Amino acid sequence: MASFKTLLFVSLLVVAALAAVPIAEAQLIGLINRIFQLIRIQGTLFCTANGRVSTAGASLTPVFPNATVVLQCGSGNVISTATTNASGVFSILLDPLQFLLSSLLSNCKLVVTTPLSSCNSSLSGTQILESALQFIGNTLLGLLTIINVIPAGFIVSN
Repeated sequence: MASFKTLLFVSLLVVAALAAVPIAEAQLIGLINRIFQLIRIQGTLFCTANGRVSTAGASLTPVFPNATVVLQCGSGNVISTATTNASGVFSILLDPLQFLLSSLLSNCKLVVTTPLSSCNSSLSGTQILESALQFIGNTLLGLLTIINVIPAGFIVSN
């Protein structure tokens, strides 16, 4: 006959195993949710000294087409590159299994590597534009959740 200590030990193991099932289930659900997610960094780059809409309004502010926008993280590691279209719009898609949103927002930035003089010869050819990132919400597209991130605001950097 099994001793009381053995019976108690086996009972505690069973209780611990049953208690772990909801935790494992929650982790599995979290992983499945992340599989059906996509991080989208999107914005419009304008042909101004700061890459933003001028105070005169968007209809008068020219866009910056064919500009290279680079996502840099950490100490300048290039993660992704995009080129603005004819409307100055760029979009970068990332896999959330490789990037945590909090890390992306705190350790990464957008850098425009195309000289400003490319869109307007009166602008500097040596300065570059940089922007931190800002989370603006999620969009549901069927089973897919798109995590929307935009530039927080471009500034001139030397």
